[in-house]
Amino acid sequence: MSQHDTSPGGPRPGSGSIGPAPGAGTSGPAEADEPEAVRRPVGDDESSRANRAWWDGNADEYQAEHGEFLGAARFVWCPEGLDEAEAGLLGPARDLGGRSVLEVGAGAAQCSRWLAAQGARPVALDLSHRQLRHARSLAAGEPGGAEVPLVQADARALPFPDASFDLACSAYGVLPFVGDPVRVLREVHRVLRPGARWVFSVTHPLRWALPDEPGPEGLTVLASYFDRTPYVEEDATGRTVYVEHHRTLGDRVRDLTTAGFRLLDLVEPEWPDWNTQEWGGWSPLRGRLIPGTAIFVCERP
Repeated sequence: MSQHDTSPGGPRPGSGSIGPAPGAGTSGPAEADEPEAVRRPVGDDESSRANRAWWDGNADEYQAEHGEFLGAARFVWCPEGLDEAEAGLLGPARDLGGRSVLEVGAGAAQCSRWLAAQGARPVALDLSHRQLRHARSLAAGEPGGAEVPLVQADARALPFPDASFDLACSAYGVLPFVGDPVRVLREVHRVLRPGARWVFSVTHPLRWALPDEPGPEGLTVLASYFDRTPYVEEDATGRTVYVEHHRTLGDRVRDLTTAGFRLLDLVEPEWPDWNTQEWGGWSPLRGRLIPGTAIFVCERP
């Protein structure tokens, strides 16, 4: 999971691990050296270029800030702390042995290393070279840990043959950052074998109507849930440096069915009592009142 924390909505999710997500509030004037947040149309290629550069430039800070929560070989779906070891959304851990798994938007590949420890054969894919460098560093710090293949590639054109994988997963990776999510979903569908599961988590779409604030101010609706205009950060020259795209829950379901998937479950994790940390706009206060994450459990027929 990956995320960054300054947008409207929730903290932005980022490539490959938990992080922040935008919503739709507005912040005060940007500092001279900070990007300015706007809502405007942006193309798919522009989104890809900007987000790749953003994650290459911010991976070090992100891993330093959130690495302890994410662990080195833990599969956590969201800032709420839902752990795959307990949730079993990919199926029982005892059944993962020998199964080929594609993690899309893997970040530092913490989820893939957990899968490898269960006997699975994961491949960790991410757009950001710097995030994958962190994956190599974490693996080097785990003597005896299973090797996980790392692939730098764009999820809009997965570099794998048809029907290559038994499972696919993404924890806050990829889908919020692309303008054409169906293109990614069709690629995931293509590389999965019939009967394979595809499970992914994203910021709950409701958060786009709220400010990205962990306190009471983050509970006031400031924008339309139905406004799909992308959240964009621009530098002083107007160059796009970060993008997130909003889809409603209905949009996500339609995207999945258009790509050929069957939706099995939609999980909205509740905030657990043990989790006292704040992560951008995620907090115990907000988490106990409104959903922060949506996890889609799907199957390729």
